[in-house]
Amino acid sequence: MGMACASCSANVERKLNSLDGINNASVSLAGRSALVDYDPDAISLETMKKEINGIGYDLVIDNDTSVEEIRKREYTLLMRRTVLSWVLSVVGMFINMHWVNIGSQSLSNQTAMLIALANMYFCGRGFYISTVKQLRHGAANMDTLVALSTSIAFVFSAYNTFFGDQSLTYFDSCGMIITFVLTGRLLEEKAKDGTATSIKQLMGMAPKTAHIVNDEGSVEEVPISTIDVGDILEVRPGEKVPVDGDVISAESFMTADAAYVDESMITGEPTPAEKKKGSRVLAGTIPNQGKFRMRARQVGENTALAHIIKMVQEAEGSKAPVQRIVDKAALVFVPVVGILAVITFLAWLLIGGTGMLPQAIISAVTVLVIACPCAMGLATPTALMVGIGKAADRHVLIKDATALERLRKVDVLVTDKTGTLTIPNQNVDFTKADNLPLEDRESLKPHAREAMEELQKSGVEVWMMSGDKEEAAKYWADKAGIEHYKAKCVPADKEELVRRLKSQGKTVAMIGDGINDTQALALADVSIAIGTGTDVAMDVAQVTLMTDDLEAIPYSITLSRKTVKMIWENLFWAFIYNLVCIPLAAGVLYLFFADPPVKLTPMWGSALMAMSSVSVVLNSLRLKLVK
Repeated sequence: MGMACASCSANVERKLNSLDGINNASVSLAGRSALVDYDPDAISLETMKKEINGIGYDLVIDNDTSVEEIRKREYTLLMRRTVLSWVLSVVGMFINMHWVNIGSQSLSNQTAMLIALANMYFCGRGFYISTVKQLRHGAANMDTLVALSTSIAFVFSAYNTFFGDQSLTYFDSCGMIITFVLTGRLLEEKAKDGTATSIKQLMGMAPKTAHIVNDEGSVEEVPISTIDVGDILEVRPGEKVPVDGDVISAESFMTADAAYVDESMITGEPTPAEKKKGSRVLAGTIPNQGKFRMRARQVGENTALAHIIKMVQEAEGSKAPVQRIVDKAALVFVPVVGILAVITFLAWLLIGGTGMLPQAIISAVTVLVIACPCAMGLATPTALMVGIGKAADRHVLIKDATALERLRKVDVLVTDKTGTLTIPNQNVDFTKADNLPLEDRESLKPHAREAMEELQKSGVEVWMMSGDKEEAAKYWADKAGIEHYKAKCVPADKEELVRRLKSQGKTVAMIGDGINDTQALALADVSIAIGTGTDVAMDVAQVTLMTDDLEAIPYSITLSRKTVKMIWENLFWAFIYNLVCIPLAAGVLYLFFADPPVKLTPMWGSALMAMSSVSVVLNSLRLKLVK
């Protein structure tokens, strides 16, 4: 907690990776999270927390503490500080600009100074505390720029109040810098809140209590955390299934031995699934007809829902390759801005001598506040969070940012047939299948033909691999609208095709659902598993479809292309912002428009800085409109 810019997340990540016992750490600014691979025998979570606290941040490790509750408290505190800062800044501006006459120039300055000091202490002290901690460890972040700029402006103004030209004070700028930065972070947090809606929805599916059947046969409500494997639970209509398990008895008004459960939140299938004795049920699903009793099989973090939530969280916290470059740039960004501010100060003195001292100081301060590593730091993770979240909304689980980025390059899809493109007829014994017409053996999955046609229209070549005989393979390829197919395939044939296509320079995606697909899945550039298939296939896969609707495949590729495009758009505008605004802050306009002078003040510099971060997040939210 406490990260505000790309430099912050880069500093935390660098600190974690420097600790003995940590193999790898990846820190997400947008997600306010850290994925840490570490040896618990070499380093403890408490040690990590202590080290992170030492550089000005906090690591939340208490499993009983809700991160969402902490964020809400932080947001409320930030909002209160922002409102107070606005009040103090507006009052200070009225006095500093002499819009309110309270007496002499000296009294006005001293009053404005006290108001600015109150603003800096009560609303902005976090900037100064963070800066001190950062400097102790040879690091710097956005807080450092804010603290330096406001301190320089305050000291310069205070000197003029008591010893120099009393008309040259900038107490209003001191306050407004803090106000605009806080306002920007408030808007940024609100906007980022919208990027994580998929995780919130998934977490909202997890029930808090369950009805347990005790040894006497009576039912009582207990917290979900008390459920153990083997417990007997009762689930009533409209309640959420508390854990994963097996049905031991069921009843409904439609039948005496079955209930019907809405599993659309997991599988995307709108038709309620029939559940009889022995049927598997998943946490978070809801019986809409009938009730049943079940035996708990997977509880806590082992449920399918918990696995999905963890997978989406890890994916949203992962980093695209381009983000690594941004993180390295962020580590040197703040020191470079400090150097540019010094150069700006010296340049003005060289141009106009001591007579330009006020202009030199204000231009240097403006350079400090207008430079923004935040926009660059948010460019990639916010787009990834929205993109991966949108995929999860369509029941597509993307393993990490690299998988999302690779999806956009796919130009060949190799697909298994049985269980992937088609659904076998459950009423036909496999020994009799060969004696039935092809259309009576297996059906196409929902929208399979539409999905394959859409892929091919978008330039993706599709190959179907089947262990069936030539006649059956051709029949189903034609039915699915697939031009290329291979019959009588064994696992090695699928692997060989993927290898051959890759050798031609193509980016190959492989989709399958069984153990016989794992060789080809592991070799493919992008591996896609069907969530209803084997765990082995899902473990290998970079993308998992929790739905039988195969239109999720072209949707995912389209979403990948738009997400990566959004990342580069964000990075481009963040770069252009700094490229244009830093020279303006340094006073370039003053050289061409000196009479009357045209210059950018620290106050408006801080406003532009705040809005640059907000604009990046809002731009990323446009991905929510992808259909």
